[in-house]
Amino acid sequence: AVGQIDAGEAQDAGIGLGNVFVGLQPPRGFGENPIAIYHSPDLAPTHHYIAYYRWVRDVFGADAILHLGKHGTLEWLPGKGIGLSSSCYPEVAMDDVPLFYPFIINDPGEGSQAKRRAHATVVDHLIPSMTTADSYGDIARIEQLMDEHYQCQTLDPSKLPLLEAQIWEVVQQAELHRDLGIEAQPEDFGEFILEIDGYLCELKDAQIKDGLHILGDTPGGEQMVGMLCALTRLDISGVPSLRRSVAEALGLDYATLTEDLGEAPSGEIPAVIDGLDSESPIRTNGDVLEGIELLCRQMYREMMYRGFDAGHAASAVSSALGARDAQTEAVLRYVADTIYPALQRTPDEIGNLLRGLEGKYVPPGPSGAPTRGMANILPTGRNFYSVDPKTIPSPAAWETGKQLAQSLLDKYLEEEGAYPEMVGLVVWGTSAMRTHGDDIAQILHLLGVRPKWQAESRRVLGLEVIPLEELGRPRIDVTVRISGFFRDAFPNLIYLLDQAIELAAGLDEAPEHNYVVKHLREDMARHDEPARDAAGDERSRSLYRIFGSKPGTYGAGILPVLDERNWETVQDLAEVYTAWGGYAYTRQDHGVNARNEFRQRFSQIVVAAKNQDTREHDIFDSDDYMQYHGGMIATVRALTGRSPRQFFGDSSDPSRARNRDLQDEARRVFRSRVVNPKWIDSMKRHGYKGAFELAATVDYMFGYDATAQVIEDWMYEDVTESYVLDPETQQFFQQSNPWALKGIVERLLEAIERGLWENPSPEMREKLQQMYLDLEADLEARQEGVAGR
Repeated sequence: AVGQIDAGEAQDAGIGLGNVFVGLQPPRGFGENPIAIYHSPDLAPTHHYIAYYRWVRDVFGADAILHLGKHGTLEWLPGKGIGLSSSCYPEVAMDDVPLFYPFIINDPGEGSQAKRRAHATVVDHLIPSMTTADSYGDIARIEQLMDEHYQCQTLDPSKLPLLEAQIWEVVQQAELHRDLGIEAQPEDFGEFILEIDGYLCELKDAQIKDGLHILGDTPGGEQMVGMLCALTRLDISGVPSLRRSVAEALGLDYATLTEDLGEAPSGEIPAVIDGLDSESPIRTNGDVLEGIELLCRQMYREMMYRGFDAGHAASAVSSALGARDAQTEAVLRYVADTIYPALQRTPDEIGNLLRGLEGKYVPPGPSGAPTRGMANILPTGRNFYSVDPKTIPSPAAWETGKQLAQSLLDKYLEEEGAYPEMVGLVVWGTSAMRTHGDDIAQILHLLGVRPKWQAESRRVLGLEVIPLEELGRPRIDVTVRISGFFRDAFPNLIYLLDQAIELAAGLDEAPEHNYVVKHLREDMARHDEPARDAAGDERSRSLYRIFGSKPGTYGAGILPVLDERNWETVQDLAEVYTAWGGYAYTRQDHGVNARNEFRQRFSQIVVAAKNQDTREHDIFDSDDYMQYHGGMIATVRALTGRSPRQFFGDSSDPSRARNRDLQDEARRVFRSRVVNPKWIDSMKRHGYKGAFELAATVDYMFGYDATAQVIEDWMYEDVTESYVLDPETQQFFQQSNPWALKGIVERLLEAIERGLWENPSPEMREKLQQMYLDLEADLEARQEGVAGR
């Protein structure tokens, strides 16, 4: 419990409340048997867990419970997905006590789960303020050297070989050559500078969180400027993005600028951009885009100084661009009239929470990722709702899903010289709600099947096969690992995907043109039996492609194993992943045990993919990425002895969906956020919780490395230098949360012991070991001191 409000205090405050128990959700794994849980997704919570809620309800006498922190364990306990009975564990724990749940607005899935399974009243809250990663450390040093190289091209060409050697040396020190796939110093160094400049611009322009959101607090100052830039980076319901408007006002092709940041600008550089920084020349499209971002910030600062009065939009544009522009002014007026007032209502997060606790109405509102062109879902402080499941995938999601599918196939074909016969894809219910079905559309397009919509309602009526002549490629087989919430929320989509698989399997097409047919025939031949019709048991089991948790259970099982450190090999992780996810879902079968079919399908996977639809979080922000996606990769490796291609789809800009290697994504996130002093300092503002976030990041990195082998030695070294050995950060941990620092050191030492961190320097290893001993002694002394008092 982090606090409580009793009736007397409430009356003194003028709030008509009864007893309100305010508590953090018990952490995942709370009260769970550390051994039995590995292979028991339906393991009951212990009596300690149930007693905790019983005490709150019956001894403390709470009239309401307020859960802080999404998400805990209550809504994920075993039991029915919807319409819970008195024997389902969330009901056993909570009974009929009113539950209020502040929940981030961009997570409609897990919030809906709390509503469905814990009768929660959600009061949504704002995402953390967003900012750009910007430049630091070796990145800043390389930029300085490149600027000097540019100047010497005309002023002193004799220095160029020396500067090029220095640039290459720093690139190698920072391991950036691995990001670019270049092992030796390039002969055409001018082309290389353009390439690395574009990549550095992409890193600097990445969106990262500027601290954590404080419930009810409106962003102010530079946080407001950064938030508005993030919210208007993409078009919003017919309102063009501010970036695009500025680019077009300056006569630039915005699509060309964003397509390849490493390309040299095709035309003349606008004077307002060229004059922003006299010391940094404009070499690439990325530099031009950086200048546009600076102009956007300049305009927002001007508007903020003017109190966001829409009447000052014209002067703000003229001041920044040197001339008026109708479209840019219209965007600023929209922000002044709509987005800024919505952000100013952030205190409603507290106001409506108190209204609910008084038994009054909490108004409803939409949900989604505000920075994905959805700033119109603001303000926060409302009881959010999600989507009509029957409209998924939407026509817009179909277009994005096709891009994701084609990007995946193009990347694999270019690098492997053939089409992938089996793609493994992780699908979550929350993403389906946020995007209206990008992942579902991608699966359908890979299979060569498309939805049919009712014109009036835009609901999906059925499916039709895309002819091979139109498709222009083979039909790709797909194996899907769905989450437990997806299973509960979208049974219609399970039926839709199963129908698509059977449609593809039933076509009279050659195996080389239809990999579903190919694999079905191989299964029949393996069993030495003729294929039966769709109702026949053998054929229907051979068409199992949708796997998930056992009915009434949730999760992938990987986190408890990693937390307890009770594993030795990738086979151990794969066995747990199979035990938790080896249940098949079709139109006829609801969660039947199908571990043999699960292993057969996973052994055929050559691409293991996961999509991310928003940059409001990343792969090292949550354990779910490494559990579901990493677990899929680990399972394929355990079954086949090889790692599948690991793809990470990015549809944060729905108009430019693309795929990259998971290793590349890990490097990007690591450089832009994990060891970025800007982000680390933003976490320090939040004391204990900020330290926890730093420790959690290391845990998630370790988990992804244990499952997918994506963390390199230099990354472990950098995080050790930034989190453990940096004197200021070390002091922050000691003052705010030494337990988090101990957890980080433990995790890094475990990475060494398990060979994940393959070649640590003896000095760094010794420092970590000594740090662990010192922390152990210090924390024991603190505990003894507390006990003595």
